[in-house]
Order: sequence, then C-alpha cells, then structure tokens
Amino acid sequence: MTPRTPSDGSKKTAEENSAAKETKAAKSVKKAAAEKTAAKKTATKKAAAKKTSAKKAAAKKTTAKSVAAKATAKKVTAKKDTAKKAAPKKAAPKQAAVKKLAAKKAAQSAPVHAEPAAPAAVSHSVSPAVDAADRERLLSGAHHSPHSVLGAHPVPGGVAFRAFRPYALSVTIVAGDLRAELHDDGDGFFSGLLPLREVPEYRLFVAYEGSAQDTEDAYRFLPALGDLDLYLIGEGRHEQLWTALGAQPMTHQGVAGTRFTVWAPNAQGVSLAGTFNFWDGTGYPMRSLGSSGVWELFVPGIGEGELYKFEITRPDGSRTLRADPLARRTEVPPNTSSIVDASHHEWGDGEWLAGRGQVPAHEAPFSVYEVHLGSWRPGLTYRQLAEQLPAYVKDLGFTHVELMPVAEHPFGGSWGYQVTGFYAPTARLGTPDDFKYLVDALHQAGVGVLMDWVPAHFPRDDWALAEFDGRPLYEHEDPLRAAHPDWGTLEFDYGRREVRNFLVANAIYWCEEFHIDGLRVDAVASMLYLDYSREPGQWTPNEHGGRENLDAVGFLQEMNATVYRRVPGVVTIAEESTAWDGVTRATHHMGPGGFGGLGFGLKWNMGWMHDSLGYVSHEPVHRKYHHHEMTFSMVYAYSENYVLPISHDEVVHGKRALVSKMPGDWWQQRANHRAYLGFMWAHPGKQLLFMGQEFAQGAEWSEAHGPDWWLLDPAYGAEADHRGVRDLVRDLNTVYRHTPSLWQRDTEPSGFQWVVGDATEDNVFAFLRYDAEGVPLLAVSNFSPVVRHGYRLGVPDDIPAWHESLNTDAAKYGGGDVTNPDPIKPEPQGWHGRAASIRVTLPPLATVWLRPA
Repeated sequence: MTPRTPSDGSKKTAEENSAAKETKAAKSVKKAAAEKTAAKKTATKKAAAKKTSAKKAAAKKTTAKSVAAKATAKKVTAKKDTAKKAAPKKAAPKQAAVKKLAAKKAAQSAPVHAEPAAPAAVSHSVSPAVDAADRERLLSGAHHSPHSVLGAHPVPGGVAFRAFRPYALSVTIVAGDLRAELHDDGDGFFSGLLPLREVPEYRLFVAYEGSAQDTEDAYRFLPALGDLDLYLIGEGRHEQLWTALGAQPMTHQGVAGTRFTVWAPNAQGVSLAGTFNFWDGTGYPMRSLGSSGVWELFVPGIGEGELYKFEITRPDGSRTLRADPLARRTEVPPNTSSIVDASHHEWGDGEWLAGRGQVPAHEAPFSVYEVHLGSWRPGLTYRQLAEQLPAYVKDLGFTHVELMPVAEHPFGGSWGYQVTGFYAPTARLGTPDDFKYLVDALHQAGVGVLMDWVPAHFPRDDWALAEFDGRPLYEHEDPLRAAHPDWGTLEFDYGRREVRNFLVANAIYWCEEFHIDGLRVDAVASMLYLDYSREPGQWTPNEHGGRENLDAVGFLQEMNATVYRRVPGVVTIAEESTAWDGVTRATHHMGPGGFGGLGFGLKWNMGWMHDSLGYVSHEPVHRKYHHHEMTFSMVYAYSENYVLPISHDEVVHGKRALVSKMPGDWWQQRANHRAYLGFMWAHPGKQLLFMGQEFAQGAEWSEAHGPDWWLLDPAYGAEADHRGVRDLVRDLNTVYRHTPSLWQRDTEPSGFQWVVGDATEDNVFAFLRYDAEGVPLLAVSNFSPVVRHGYRLGVPDDIPAWHESLNTDAAKYGGGDVTNPDPIKPEPQGWHGRAASIRVTLPPLATVWLRPA
C-alpha cells in the first residue's frame, strides 16, 4: 500500500494556514516578550530542573540506543561549546538568535538539502513556538494532529522546528553540517526558526540528565498507512487487518522503525507508551487519520522486542492505558504489555498444505485428539511440545489435534476461553514463531491442526477491550446485549462493521499466518439467540419479533464464507448445542426458517454426546429402559455434518472422567469404556476424544497438573489396564483410517443401515456402514455383561464370509478375549428382514467390527 501524499494544492493551503496562524501568534508573543522574557526563562529553568530531578532515575535507565549515542553526544557537545563562545546567551531574544544563526550559516559551506533564505524573509519571520491551544492539547493528550504542529514546517522567515520531549535538557537540530540548538519553551517543548528555503533531512540530538539520544524525529514522516487500507477498514472489509493495525516493523521513507496503528474512534487523543519512553506517552502523541477512527505514528529506531501500550484520552478527558487489540505478541501473564514482533519462521509444510484440501473433511477420515497445551505435559514450551506431541498423536493414529484456545488470556483457569489477545498465541509457552514451529512439526508428521476460536465474548479487564476508548466499542452499546449472562464477560457487537472485520480477519489470520487447518468455533449457541440464558424482560426481540440474533447470524455467515474462499482446505466447526437449522448448510441456501445456512463445515453433535453418555452411565440391568438414547441420534444424523465429541467439558467439574462414568467394578468400567469407544468410532460422524481418555484416566482433568501419565509407568501395578485401552485407541484409528466404510459416506443416509436397533432386552446394537463402492462394515455392540453365543444377525446375502477386524474384548486390550477367530459364513436363513444371516459370539460389554473376508 502506498502512503497518503497530499496534492500540491492541499499542501500549499496547509502552509498558508500555518503561516497565518503563526503570524498571529508572533504578534502576541512580541507584545509580551519585552516584559516577560527574563521572568519566563527563569521559571522555565526551574520547571525543567524540577522535572529532571523527578525523572532522574528513569532517565539513567537508558535504552541501548541511548547508551550507544553517548559518544556522538560528546562530539556534538564539543562543537556546541565552541559555538557558544561566539553565540549569545540562551536568554537572548529569539530574533537575535536567528540573525546569529544566519551569520554563522553564511560563513560555513552550505549543507546538503538546505539553502540560505533571502534576507527579506527574515524581516517577516514569526515565532516558531507551539501556541497556547496546541500546547495545552498536547500536554493533556487530546491532540488529533500532532504532526501539523511538531516537526519541521516552512513558515515566513524559514523553517520552524518544534519538538516535544518531556524531561529533556536540550534538543539540537542536526542537518548535515548544521547544528542548531532549539529554544527551551518549557514543559518539554523546544522550538527554533532556521533561515532555510526548504525542510532539510534532519535528526534530533536530545540531551537528558546523564544520557543523550541521536534520533530521527517521528514527526517528520508522512502517514505509513495507505488510503486503500483506510478505505477497507472503514468499509469493514480489510481481510488482512493485522497488516494495517497493530505494531508493524518496517522501513518507511528510507528509515527503519515501527508503525503503530490503533482503532479508537471515540478517543480525544492517543499516545504511545512503552519501554522506549519509560511508559510516559506524553511526548509520543499519535495522529488521527481522517474519519476512519484510526490513529497512527511511525516511530523510527524502534524494532522487535519493544514493549508498548496505547495511552488513550477518553471523551471525558480521563486516560487509560490499553494493550494493543491486534498485538501479535504479548508479555507472559500476569503482565499485560504488547510486544513489537516480526516473524522469521521458515515453513516446511508445503507438501501438507498442498494435499489437505483434496478431499472435503466430511468425506475423509477425521479423528481428533483434543489437547490443552499448557497441561498436556506441564512445563513444556511450544518447541519442546513439538518434539513430543506430533510423535504421540501420529503413533495413536489420530488425523488431527484440536488445541484448546491458544490465543492470549489473562486467567489460566479459563483454559483460554476468555481471550484478551485475539491475535497473539499465549506467551506462556513461547513466542509466535515457536507456536508456528509446533504447527509445522505436526504437519510434517501428517497431523492436522484445529484450534478453538472464541468470537462469542471477551473479559472485562480494564487494560484490554472493554470500553476500549472510553465508550462501548467492541461490545454492544446496549448493556443488556453486551453482558454475557453466564460468564461475566462481554459479547461482541456483531452489527458494527469494524468489529465484524476484527473477528473475520482474526479467523483468517490464524489460518494464513499460522497454517491452522480448522477453527472450532466456541459457544455458537450463545451468539445465535438474543434470549440465550436470559429471562423474559432481559432481552429485546429482533426487527421481525423473533429471538434470533440477526447480527450474529450475518457475522458467522461472513466469517465462514470468507475463510473458505481465502484458505481452501480449511474446515470450520461449530460448537452449537441447539436445533438451529442449517449450521452446516451453505450460506446461500435458504432453509425453511428463511435463513441461509451458517456455512460451517462440521458441527459438534451435543445431542449424541449427552444421550450416549447417559445410556452408558446406567447399570446394564437398567439400560433397556434407556435403549432409545443410543438410537435417537440416527433420527437426525443427516441433518448436519457431525462430529461426535467427548471433550474436556465432559470430564471436569464433577462430571468425572469417561471411565469413571461407567458402572460396575474396575474390569467392567474398562470394558464399558472400550465398548463405548468402539461404538463411537463406528457411528456416523467424526470423532473427538479429550486427552487422558485414551488411556482410561480415572481422575477428572485439571489444568493444574494435566493427564495422569504415571498410569502408564511400567512400575505401576495396573499399567497394563491403561496401556490396553491406549492400544485399543491406536487400533481403532488404524482400522478406521483404512476402512472407507466408516467415513466416506458419513453425511449420506445411504451409508448407514440398521441391522437391529430395538434389541432392548439384549442391550445390543448392530448396524452396517457402506463406502462409496458399497463395501460394508458390520458393527455390533453388546452393552450387557454376559456373553451371547451364536447371536444371529441379518446380513447382505452377497458377502461370502465375514472376518472380525476389531474386538474391544481382546486380551491385548485388557478384555476377556472372547473373540470370533475364524471367518463367519452366512446362512440362507432370513433374519432382521434380510435373506441371509450369521451367527456371532458377542463378548460381554464389548463392540465387534466385522468386514468382508
């Protein structure tokens, strides 16, 4: 994007206005100069001395750049001392100083980029000092256009130089061979009028108590954000918003530095505070770029690793220090500063990216291992996880990992679901490049990466998004709409185009910058309904009198459509717990309710999860009364593209771990656990299993200590029991991936047929799955604790024999080893409405898979 450049006409007008303004100021200054010069100078000296003393300790903590500049300071000081012998004292009137500078200039060779002004121009010169109104606005942090005041500006009589450097002892203009110390106007303001025809390339030499800086002047640069960026931001259509807002290290007008930009339309003023100015943003005011609500400042010499925040002056005049909403890196919590960052990671996953979109997710094998990175192996960094997690997931045969929110969050106990840094991976485990390294390692191991994404709400921390610029901005202006009733957080205002842009671009950001393969969108139901967890009178119907949040619907449709358009091969997954019609339907296909689809690729099947877990938690003797809970899911199985989730939500807060939900003694609990997993992997839909459940951990998950890996220690007496369950999960995934019948027609009714779904007294479920070629797999689950010998099942009559491909009761998994070792041939006896049938031995509390021999 090219920076904005004013036309010649607009530039001329700006100069004439500036000249007129300064001529008026000059008259005022000259009128009082004779009376107040000495007194003002003395008062200014005292004020500067007082500030210098108060900040002495801070000034001594110089940046590396300041320390490096000390040698330059000594050289310049030597030149300055020589010049002072012939120069007038500092208290002399400004016009005398100007004439002396002109005489000195004539005696020297002309510096590059500067020519002496005509003598006539000097007679019409004006005071270069910042006028009272601008001065007050800058001191109060409420100036919208500091670049129009500070920096260098052509005026009658030459070029006016103005600097705002609180706590500085002196400021000197350095332009080629020219050295000109500016007048100290008090309160950190310095100014001078040099008899030059045009603005030269110059630097500032700023002396502090005990240190000095040789630096570029941030207020000599044009805006580093282009008109197209501003237009797209205003339209809410900037799909790579992170390239326009936030902190962007760059070279601008030939100078290296960092461009800082932030959207704060309600602010009176915005300043930049950070390690480079001892967290006092007074001297770093940003400029407002028209009506966009965007504030910008290019700071030369600032690079990666610097800490910063935005100091915002609210509409009421108060100030607040805020982290950057688009910061790409943050401090480690509980610290909250943003960090200037640039990526240097070189990706090695090109082969993975090229192949990931060849088959749609709903037609491909898709089994997910859900991981909370901070507690999977507590204490490991992203790079250390990259050495262990890919190998572990690949060995178990999962196709994907799903990472619980990695976006920065202040409270670890939220598990990442209360986000403050939407564009920054949590710094608890490393840098953004470290996280990229982990994703890269997973891809190179053949494992896809899904990430939980949380656009439903954000916390109320006063350094983050809440009332960011003094008024509701990211949240809805209606308090009833803004407050999330369940979590004490705030809901986004999906009707505001800039907020939608912030979120849509964020979804794209993770996919494009971090190569994320899919976004699991959290808490979709809470977004879709105006009355979600609200009582009558606590919500207002939409324009049609309904309870649907039309703004949220529009946002989700826009997000999905944009992600699928920009990043082929990525899948979006909705955690949606209601019967909303068309969650995974295309956005342009209208449903019976008059809404287009939301456009997700997959949806969590919360109904299946709730019903099936309810069934298996009952004692087998009572299961016949709950038989429908295992079959009801097939009534709506093809209404959406489903994922079957046994997630972190089901194994915390008193819900117990999966194996602990099962009734009976330890053997029966493990047998139920294995049978349930076998049923789950055969059921239509994709699979998701939370960490620790793959080896039957008995304790609830805790983010404080993670899975109980010690259960797999060979020295532990029951290690074989837990290892057996993990071996089963490995084999489930292996057989699953090599059996298209289990995934190829997941979303087509023709891919499933019940064999027996009403054997309530037997606690038996049997069904057939078919691939695209019509090849079947027979899955049979016996949820009773008794062996059923010669159990007859109707089967297709065109299969000559069946072979047992998996049995959850096998001895290697810790079962009783009741198996069907030999091929099973059909008999010409009709059963279950089919012309042929087979007789199978069903192990107790087990699932058996049979496929054509």
